[in-house]
Amino acid sequence: MTSTHQSNSIFKDKEKPQEVRKANILAARAVADAIRTSLGPKGMDKMIKTGDGKIIISNDGHTILKHMAVLHPAAKMLVDLSAAQDTEAGDGTTSVVVITGAILGAAEKLLNKGIHPMIIAESFQRAAARSVEILLEMSHKISLDDREQLIRAATTSLSSKIVSQHSHILAPLAVDSVLKVSNEYANNVDLNDIKLFKKVGGTIDDTEVVNGLVVTQNVVKSANGPTRMEKAKIGLIQFQLSPPKPDMENNVVVNDYRQMDKILKEERAYLLNICKKIKKAKCNVLFVQKSILRDAVNDLALHFLAKLNILLVKDIERDEMEFISKSTGAKPIADIDSFNETKLGSADLVEEIESSGSRIIKVSGISSATKPTVSIVCRGANEMVLDETERSLHDALCVIRCLVKEKALIAGGGAPEIEVSRTLLKESNKLSGMEQFCFKEFALALEVIPTTLAENAGLNPIEIVTELISKHDAGEKNAGISVRRSGTTNTYDEHVLQPVLVSTSAITLASETVKSILRIDDIAFSR
Repeated sequence: MTSTHQSNSIFKDKEKPQEVRKANILAARAVADAIRTSLGPKGMDKMIKTGDGKIIISNDGHTILKHMAVLHPAAKMLVDLSAAQDTEAGDGTTSVVVITGAILGAAEKLLNKGIHPMIIAESFQRAAARSVEILLEMSHKISLDDREQLIRAATTSLSSKIVSQHSHILAPLAVDSVLKVSNEYANNVDLNDIKLFKKVGGTIDDTEVVNGLVVTQNVVKSANGPTRMEKAKIGLIQFQLSPPKPDMENNVVVNDYRQMDKILKEERAYLLNICKKIKKAKCNVLFVQKSILRDAVNDLALHFLAKLNILLVKDIERDEMEFISKSTGAKPIADIDSFNETKLGSADLVEEIESSGSRIIKVSGISSATKPTVSIVCRGANEMVLDETERSLHDALCVIRCLVKEKALIAGGGAPEIEVSRTLLKESNKLSGMEQFCFKEFALALEVIPTTLAENAGLNPIEIVTELISKHDAGEKNAGISVRRSGTTNTYDEHVLQPVLVSTSAITLASETVKSILRIDDIAFSR
C-alpha cells in the first residue's frame, strides 16, 4: 500500500512544469517588449548607463540587450539569440527578438489549449523551415557588380539609425570597403580586414575610407625626427629601444664615477648598435609595439634615430600589430638579431596629416600587402555619436557581407513577413490535427513585424496590416509599409531592400530559441 502512495505524491505536482513554462515565456516576452519600440526607421533610441558610468545611446538591438542587466535565465537566452543574429547576419538583431517574443505568445495560447509543448515546438520548426523556402522563392537574385543595389541595401540598414541622414555618404563607403577586401569567388568576407578608427572632431560627413593603412598614434617628434617619408620601408618591432634594466627585485649600486661613465658609454654603444642595424636593413619607418616593462624608446635612441632619418611611431597596441602586418606585408620582429630587409614592408608614402583638429598617420601606395585591407576613419562631434556611427557602419558592412554570402535581395518594410504569414495560413488548411493549429498561430505571430513598424511610425496598425494582407492576396508580393509615405506601397520599387539572409536567419534562430524555451519544464539551482 505504501509504495503506491509514494508514487502518487510525485504526480500531485502537475502544475509545476506549466508554471515554470509560463514564467519563462513571461520573462522572455518582457525582454522582447522592452526592445520593440526601437524597431524600424521611426524606432526610438535607448539610453544606457553602464556600470562604470559610461553612457551609450543606441537603437541596435544587440547593443541594447548586451548592456541590459538581464537576470532571468530564459530572458538571457534572448540576449544570446540577438548575439547569434549579430554574428550570422549582422543586421536584424531587433527583429529577431521581436519575432521570438511573438512566437512565444503564440506558444502560450496553444499551451493554454492543452497542446503538448513538444508538438508545438516541432510544428513551429517545420513552419520555420517552410518560411525560409517561401522567402528564398520571393527573393531577387543580384550580382555583386550591381553597386547601386548594394548601396540601396546598405541605406535601408542605416535608415533606422541616428546617422540615417548621412546614409548617402556612409552607404557607398560601406559597399566600397567590402568590395575591396572581397574577391568574386569567395562566399564570405572577413570583416577584420576592415578597420574602423574613431577620432573625435569634425562631423560625420568627414568620415572617409583610406585605401591602405591609418594609424591613430602620433609620430614621435621630440628629437626633431622626420614626419614624412617617401619610398618607405616599414619595420614592425616588438622589442624595446632602451637599455636593459635589472629585474624588479634587484638594483645595481654604483659608488665610483669611473664605473658610472662606463655604464653610460655601454648604454650608448648598445643603443647605437641597435639603431645602426636598423638603418643597415634600409628601414626608414619604425612602428614600435607598446611595452609595459620599460620605456619602449628612450631619449638617446630617439636622438640616434632622428640623426639616421628614421620616422618613429611608438605605443602601437598589440591587436593593431596584426592589422598593420596584414596591410603592409611587414612581419613583426621580436629580436634585433633577426632584423633584416626581407621582413620589412614597403609603401610609397608615410606621412602625418592633420584633419579636423587631430593628427593621424596615413600610409599610402602599399605594394607588398599580404591581403587587401581598408581603414575607415570615423569622425563625429562627441564619443556617443562616434560609437553609434561605428555600430551603424558595422551593420551596413554586415549587410553587404550577407549579400556576398547569399546573393539575393528581398523587399523590406514588413513585406516578406506578411507574404510568409499569408502563405502559411493558406497551407495550414491542408494539414490535420494539432499541426494545423500550430501553423496558424505561427503565421499570425509573424504579423508582429509589420504591426510594430506601423505602431512605431505612428500609423494605425490594424488598418495598415489588413490593407497589406489584401494587397498580398491580390498578388502584390512586395507590398510593405513605407514610412516616408506613411502608408502601404511596393517597397521593392521604393528601394527598401534587405538581404534575404537577414530574414531567413532571423526566423530560423527564433524558432530554435522558442523550441529550447518550450522544452524546459523545471529550473533547478546548483550549489
